[in-house]
Amino acid sequence: MDGTLGGGGHAEYIIGKLDKKATYIGLDQDKEAIEYTKKRLKLYKNIICMQGNFADLDLILNRLKINCIDGLLLDLGVSSYQIDSVKRGFTYMQNSDLDMRMGQETSQTAADLLNTLEEKELASIFFNYGEERKSREIAREIVKLRKKQPINSSEQLKGIINRFIHPRFRIKSYARIFQALRIAVNHELEKLEVTLEKAIPLLNRGGRILVISYHSLEDRIVKNFLRGKANPCTCPPELPQCVCGLKPEIKILTHKVLKASESEIDNNPRARSALLRVGEKL
Repeated sequence: MDGTLGGGGHAEYIIGKLDKKATYIGLDQDKEAIEYTKKRLKLYKNIICMQGNFADLDLILNRLKINCIDGLLLDLGVSSYQIDSVKRGFTYMQNSDLDMRMGQETSQTAADLLNTLEEKELASIFFNYGEERKSREIAREIVKLRKKQPINSSEQLKGIINRFIHPRFRIKSYARIFQALRIAVNHELEKLEVTLEKAIPLLNRGGRILVISYHSLEDRIVKNFLRGKANPCTCPPELPQCVCGLKPEIKILTHKVLKASESEIDNNPRARSALLRVGEKL
């Protein structure tokens, strides 16, 4: 199962490696991505493309009458397909409406959050999800200015950020604030935690879970989850043997996080921040 089908790049590569009897299930909450990838991979008969969120993988597998899977791939964050679509509002590189919904069925947009949340809530989002040092100042200015005019575009938001960030550091702050809003709109961290917990029972023995994250918040969740499943013992270290009865559920195959090589980054600059961790079901 590919929980983040996107434009189908991973799918096309992996299907080429699979046995013809294997089934590749591709999920994405973005209807446009599903339609695009169906056309791209129309020659492959062993792929099922479905619209849905990976947090519902148990319900989706039940609908397909599949009990267990041999692999789960999660390529987190925004797909290149979404970033390149200006109308989706994920990028600060061009002016657009502040949408940022990965699935268009989601009701709240980034603009909705900016124009309705309290100052403390906005500051918390910017700091906790974007690690932005000027989170309070930016949140305060947003609340002040939205009384005169709704903040609906990326240029408006960047203009507010510019008031508090030195020109030398603005690009990084744009990235932090836009990332924070995207995470909040799509409830990304909560859904990641739910998915990881659901995934292990659904893996066959020897099955693998692979997660590609792009920032420290996601990677920390994945790292701590894998460590907890690989070493779940809660006994005090002074005990001579384990008495809690908790057994390891996975083996970690990436003892150090894997990063893209320089040659891969040359071919795909967006891979620079990618972090891969892999676990195998015992």
